[in-house]
Amino acid sequence: QVQLAESGGGLVQAGGSLRLSCEASGRTASSYGMGWFRQAPGKEREPVAAISGSGGSTHYADSVKGRFTISRDNAKNAVYLQMSSLKPEDTAVYYCAAHLFDYTIVIFTTSGYVYWGQGTQVTVSS
Repeated sequence: QVQLAESGGGLVQAGGSLRLSCEASGRTASSYGMGWFRQAPGKEREPVAAISGSGGSTHYADSVKGRFTISRDNAKNAVYLQMSSLKPEDTAVYYCAAHLFDYTIVIFTTSGYVYWGQGTQVTVSS
């Protein structure tokens, strides 16, 4: 099993920055590929950023490319999402997730992930 817990959400002004954290625990948690997802009211959950188990590969949604950075610290069993130049349309509940596929790959689809955190609210004001 893998347990995930997000933190770091909050209220920030447009143009500001916020850093989300996700702590993972469980069997070989640091080896799993991880992703960040978000869901706004009335919209489907969408992938935002993903990172391979090793941290060697990343992928971003076009909407956040250049503004968000995903990283991980396997020694701490943690993944992070550094968000900069935030926009009101970034407002959503953000979730971290883990998949059980190959350690080296990045998966950028919601259905590919099997372990999910509870989510943390990010609100960006105009």
